[in-house]
Amino acid sequence: MTVLDLTIDEVLTTTRAVRKRLDLERPVERAMIEECLDLALQAPTGSNQQRWHWIVLDDPEVIGQASEIYRAAMAQYSADIATGREQYERQTVRAEQMSESVAYLRDNMHRLPAMLIPVLVDRFGVLRSDRAQTFHHASQWGSIIPAVWSFMLALRSRGMGSAWTTIHLHREQEMADLLGIPYDTHIQAGLFPIAYTLGTDFRPALRHPATEVTAYNHWNPAWK
Repeated sequence: MTVLDLTIDEVLTTTRAVRKRLDLERPVERAMIEECLDLALQAPTGSNQQRWHWIVLDDPEVIGQASEIYRAAMAQYSADIATGREQYERQTVRAEQMSESVAYLRDNMHRLPAMLIPVLVDRFGVLRSDRAQTFHHASQWGSIIPAVWSFMLALRSRGMGSAWTTIHLHREQEMADLLGIPYDTHIQAGLFPIAYTLGTDFRPALRHPATEVTAYNHWNPAWK
């Protein structure tokens, strides 16, 4: 195990969504992935129920099939993506760079050494029904998202990277069929590439300072 010489603050502020800087040629050891998952599973989860499962894809054939589903989902959503892109590309060059980065991952996903699909148990199908209230969504997603983020932090600390992707969920049942996931009772939380990074010199992203987005004791009426 090799852990980068980073402080906890550096890990927290430099864990980026990595796409174009994923090393597509270097294998990732299963032991390393499991080590990161062991750390991730220490994250808090609702009532400590740990109603999650984690599917790692490292067979090139399965990765290739999953990549086809991902690309098909992106194509299905292409009209909406194009509309949104027209809006945000007018705002910043950063959005254009993000678009290029997303396209790069789409075109090279089949070359990834590994992927992770976290799965949330939803035995009663609440989240797939019209009965789901904000409480249901918040409590269920809040029981797996901390662990996924911890996994990404653990990857970063070991010289690896990932990106939070959800586009394949437009074809979630196809992915469930491919991987044998019981679709009616289990929900996929996303798809996460796993690879070592080309270099480890990531920097903090441009963000609004906390003072601009934080209010105390009541809503800020200046917010839109």
